[in-house]
Amino acid sequence: MPNRSIVIHTARRRLELFEENRLIQHYPIAIGKGATPTPHGRYTIATKTIYPGGLFGSRWMGLSIPHYGIHGTNNPTSIGQAVSKGCIRMHNYDVEHLFQRVEIGTTVIIQS
Repeated sequence: MPNRSIVIHTARRRLELFEENRLIQHYPIAIGKGATPTPHGRYTIATKTIYPGGLFGSRWMGLSIPHYGIHGTNNPTSIGQAVSKGCIRMHNYDVEHLFQRVEIGTTVIIQS
């Protein structure tokens, strides 16, 4: 698989997928609310799980910081808002697309 990385911009509510330092895709996201903000830093994708639906939508990509991940949602109207407990929410079709394109160990940078 090509060398890919993810950069998450919390202020813009946007997740960007890079391949060899070239932007190849971007997606709208929801981030953590004020009381439970999305943690900034450099992480990796530690786990990948397929779900049948529900709170985490259809996919979960757990980060190397425990209890945080990139996942789908059963509430698509939340995308673009600061509403989660710190996780990155995506539309299910977007998280499924991303899930297929990254592997465990992919770098994830979360910044403003």
